Amino acid sequence: MHKPAVTAPQGWDPNAEASALRTLNTFAVDLIGIPNSDDLFWYVAQNVVGRLNFVDCVIYQANTEGTDLQQVAAWGEKNPFGRSILNPLVIPFGQGITGQVAKTQEAIIIEDLLTDRNYIPDTQVARSEICVPLISHGRVVGVIDCEHPAPNAFGEAELEILSTIAAITGAKLELLAEAERSTQRYQELVTSHAQLTQEIAARKALEAKLFEVRKLEALGRLTGRFAHEFNNILTVILGNLEFLEFGTNDPESLGFLNDAKLAGGRGSRLMRDMLAFAQRTRLEPVVLDINALVTEFSLTHKGDLARDVDLRLAQDLWLVSADRKAMETVLFNLVENAKDATAMGGKVVIQTENIFHTLAENSNLSAALPAGRYVRLTVSDTGTGIPEQRLSQVFDPFFTTKPIGTGTGLGLSMVQGFTQQSGGGVTCKSEIGLGSRFQVCLPALPERGNHSLTKSG
Repeated sequence: MHKPAVTAPQGWDPNAEASALRTLNTFAVDLIGIPNSDDLFWYVAQNVVGRLNFVDCVIYQANTEGTDLQQVAAWGEKNPFGRSILNPLVIPFGQGITGQVAKTQEAIIIEDLLTDRNYIPDTQVARSEICVPLISHGRVVGVIDCEHPAPNAFGEAELEILSTIAAITGAKLELLAEAERSTQRYQELVTSHAQLTQEIAARKALEAKLFEVRKLEALGRLTGRFAHEFNNILTVILGNLEFLEFGTNDPESLGFLNDAKLAGGRGSRLMRDMLAFAQRTRLEPVVLDINALVTEFSLTHKGDLARDVDLRLAQDLWLVSADRKAMETVLFNLVENAKDATAMGGKVVIQTENIFHTLAENSNLSAALPAGRYVRLTVSDTGTGIPEQRLSQVFDPFFTTKPIGTGTGLGLSMVQGFTQQSGGGVTCKSEIGLGSRFQVCLPALPERGNHSLTKSG
């Protein structure tokens, strides 16, 4: 940082010169610890100019457009309020002596202000004035202005001292501006890195979801094709078994035929579940009251449940449009899972409720749903629970936590397939030792009064 040499003019007091050098030396040392431009301006006004026998000092700062100067620090009678300026003066570039210095970037000494047409009188009229520009990166960023009540108060010595102060101050302003730019660039880099990290994470999540969707789509096409073909074969087999049953009275043969028919029936149900998983089932939607469906189900299967099921049904439940038989199968599969989970003890609860679904809740569902009114059917238990690492697999076809030889492994896959084909979604939450909760959301019909209910049975 270049600093003009300070030399005392002829006849200047040597003690004053030594004091000025000490003040400037202290200023150069203290510069390192000054953190911002506001502190710098006040330090210059109070601790530098104020100690160099200038009875008055005002520092102006230029705006970023380089059109106006505003008072930001002062010393002397014009500053009786410490580090606070009331109603700071604003001077346009080119106006008055201070504005002329800002415009021309040249220092000036006025020996007698009464003879200068550019002088703008203050509340306390001065007779002489010295004014030097603060320059940073080739542009005026401020002005140091000193006035005196007597004429001819400033000479070459004061101009040289004030110019040195201005040069040091301008250099420090450049360092502060560069530090601010560096901090801003660092913050921009941190922000960009955070955004990039989020975008990468979002892309990976989207790629994983896309892979899962494509996998299920391919599996669904294969499953649907297979189920259709195999269902045709089972139809022929079951039909011929019935013909054979009519053609024999042998008890042993009838027993074999009955076992074959039972196995064929299980195979037929499996094919229907596969079609539901593949979303290839031909649904026949009707207006349904889920409350009535649940009530009838609990009465019909009371003997199969082996324990009471706690029903918590909402009043004035909205109606839905869904295939009745498929909805009964959904309920049956969910309750069967809950019953198996509570075989060693526990409670099963079936709950219905009206909800307003928001887009923020889509992350919990098997498929994203539009925001709006939905009916939610919840089947929960206080049984064994499902390990966290297996929760993401519960809707996969043929995945089961049941022992070998029990269950088909397609019950929950069918639930997911049916609800998605019906415009809804399903979610599962579980914790070991605390139980599981399955929730099925189906779109609610707009108005209850405009729909007629189907009869039970």
